[in-house]
Amino acid sequence: MGRGRVELKRIENKINRQVTFAKRRNGLLKKAYELSVLCDAEVALIVFSNRGKLYEFCSSSNMLKTLERYQKCSYGSLEVNHPGKDIEQTCYREYLKLKSKYESLQRYQRQLLGDDLGPLNINDLEQIEHQLETSLKHIRSTRTQVMLDQLSDLQSKDKMMVDTNKALERKLEEIYAANQLQHSWGEQTNSYGHHHHHPQSQGFFQPLDCNSTLQIGFNDPAASTSQMTAAADVQNVNGLVPGWML
Repeated sequence: MGRGRVELKRIENKINRQVTFAKRRNGLLKKAYELSVLCDAEVALIVFSNRGKLYEFCSSSNMLKTLERYQKCSYGSLEVNHPGKDIEQTCYREYLKLKSKYESLQRYQRQLLGDDLGPLNINDLEQIEHQLETSLKHIRSTRTQVMLDQLSDLQSKDKMMVDTNKALERKLEEIYAANQLQHSWGEQTNSYGHHHHHPQSQGFFQPLDCNSTLQIGFNDPAASTSQMTAAADVQNVNGLVPGWML
C-alpha cells in the first residue's frame, strides 16, 4: 500500500518543521553531491534556514568562481541589450574579489596565530614560520630603537639639569662674594668713624680724681669737702680751657 500524497504547505509545528528541514536539507545536499560525481557536473547549492544560517555545497574548489560563471551565463545576453548595467556587474565582480581576498587574509591571520593549521603542508608551515621569525626580528629592532631614543632623551635632560645646577652654583657664589664685600666695606667704615672721633673725645672729657676706697658707715666731712672743691675746679677748667692747654 503506497504512501499518500503530502500536501505542500508550511508546517505549523516548530519541532516538526525543524526536523523536516534537517532531513530534506541533508537529502538535497546528498543529491547535489551525487549529481556532481555521477554526471561530472559543476553543482553549487546555497540554502538559508529561517534563522539565517547558511548551508552550501560546491563541487568545485571555489564557490566564487562558480557564481561568476553563473553571472556570466545568466546576465551575459542581457549586457548586450542593457549596456548601462556594465558598471553594476563590474562592481559586483569587484565586490566578489574583495570578499575573497578578505576571507583569505582572515584565514592567513588565523594561521599566523596558530589556528587552522590542519590543511597546510610542510612548505606552507615553513613559510609561516619564516614570516613569524622576520616579524619577530623587526619587532625587536623597533623596540631596541625606541629604547635607545628614550635613553638619548634622558641623557639630554640630565645634561641640561647639570648645566642648570652649575649656573645656579655660580650665581650663589657671586651673591655670597657680593655679601662678603659689602660686609667688609661696612666694617672698614665703622672702624674709620671710631678712630676719627676718639681724639676729640679725649680733649673734652678728662677723668676725675676720686677716692677709690669705699667706706661704709663713716664719712669724713673735711675729705668730702676737699674732693668736691677739686672736682668743681676741674670741671671749671675743662669748661673754659681747651683740651690741648691742659
